[in-house]
Amino acid sequence: MNSPAPTRSSTHASTRPLGAQVSHMLKARGVDVIFGIPGVHNQEMYRGIEEAGIQHVLARHEQGAGFMADGYARATGKPGVAYIITGPGLCNIMTPLGQAYSDSVSVLAISSCLDETSSTRGQLHQMLDQRAAADCVCDWSCEAGSAEAAYGLIDRALTEFSAGRARSKHIQVPIALLEGDAEAAPPFRPGSYAEIKHTPPDAMMASVSEMLGRARSPLLIFGGALAQYGASGEDVARAMVKCTGAAAFTSYAGAGLLPREEPLNHGCYLGRPDSVGVLAKADLVVVVGCELSECDLWRTELGHECMMIRVDIDPEVLSDLHRADFIFQADAMAFAQALLAKLPLHSDPKWDTGEIDRAKARFKAQTDAERPGIVPVCDALAAALPDDTMIYSDMTQFAYVAKEVWDMPRAGHWHHPTGFGTLGYALPASIGGAVARRGKPTLCIAGDYGFQYTVQELGAAVELGLALPILVWDNGKLKEIEDSMIHAQIAPNAVIAQNPDFAALGRAYGALATTPQSTDEVVSAVLNAFEADRPTVIHVDAGVAS
Repeated sequence: MNSPAPTRSSTHASTRPLGAQVSHMLKARGVDVIFGIPGVHNQEMYRGIEEAGIQHVLARHEQGAGFMADGYARATGKPGVAYIITGPGLCNIMTPLGQAYSDSVSVLAISSCLDETSSTRGQLHQMLDQRAAADCVCDWSCEAGSAEAAYGLIDRALTEFSAGRARSKHIQVPIALLEGDAEAAPPFRPGSYAEIKHTPPDAMMASVSEMLGRARSPLLIFGGALAQYGASGEDVARAMVKCTGAAAFTSYAGAGLLPREEPLNHGCYLGRPDSVGVLAKADLVVVVGCELSECDLWRTELGHECMMIRVDIDPEVLSDLHRADFIFQADAMAFAQALLAKLPLHSDPKWDTGEIDRAKARFKAQTDAERPGIVPVCDALAAALPDDTMIYSDMTQFAYVAKEVWDMPRAGHWHHPTGFGTLGYALPASIGGAVARRGKPTLCIAGDYGFQYTVQELGAAVELGLALPILVWDNGKLKEIEDSMIHAQIAPNAVIAQNPDFAALGRAYGALATTPQSTDEVVSAVLNAFEADRPTVIHVDAGVAS
């Protein structure tokens, strides 16, 4: 990566090396930040970054760059872009690309690649088939054989991010092509990436409205597809409940779409085993923009015994094992707005709201009993944090509890590595989010084990001067795995590791650090960290609330 390479510059005033042209093209199409690590193979991509006026965030590992791009994309709704080198750089970012694919996040990785691999071996960063490797974790992975192809692939990726379900993409460009002179990309056409709504016909919306009107106990399930619209998603979800009298669940990704005080809101407890009993009482279920995947339900079947209407932009979801009776391939927001136009302005509740309150209390008690000591900390933080706090969490018991019991005041503000389920997500993703939300509160929540997957990205957070609280929940072990082993009657093995002094580690990187001794001190530490001039490692012993 650090071997010497000849410098290269354009010899024609009207042209630049393609690597520089790519940065100018991205800037013209709205890209303001690129995450990555430069190397000899991709250095031409760095020639145009400053010239184009793009901020570059230097990650400490390509995995960190990918998660940063993911966090940035989730915070902004814009694509997150990463520049990656050939071979190991591409391999290192494959985990974030897989996570972005799983969670429907717009991440574009642009890498260099070797010019020729079929007849030559032993080249620096050589892989047997780099493009195919990325193809295993992305929506697609393509190699550009010309400048025109590179520009076309970039426009294709940006168009598809807007036109359908967001999925990670990878474009690789041969080194010699990056170094060679190229004309500029075609001019950006305003409106090129306008969102395609897939709005259902009026007659079909009238039929859905009639079915909801006839139903005695309709149930709505809202997913992340509406949450990505933020306040607008909240407005339509709340209006649908008001206009139908239906009870509702939100998926983890849909947290915040309905307010805690909404009497018909069952919250994010869809994954509770007992939610099956609630679903069995429904006589019509309408699922709007939710995969109903294993990670939404933690079971194979939803549990309903009635007709289901399913709305999703992805036809693969519409043909899954749940086999809805009526399916609509449509944007969730477009569907909701079209349906609201056909619904009455108000409907009396069709469920016993007292029964819903009792169910939610029961679900919360079950969650607390399964992983004791976490709920009180969640409740205290949820009550104290600003409403616009955006949270990035890792695969840790704290997050598993919080995703159910934490009533988010705003939609699209809790981000978790669902689906692919990788450790090490929270810190770099929260850095990407904090870069996107300068001046707004962003919180990172990680477990003691997962934090160490990407702890080196603390260096990037310090360099950027991010006021980022990093809550490290330390139970001294892989507690979730230990619990699973015990449940499976396996003697716990390989679940305890030697931890560092997390506060000292944070200070070694130049961050602030504290070790609160009570729940109140945890809350104070997080609030103080929002006002700091650098990140703060908040090391919380899991026994703090006991």
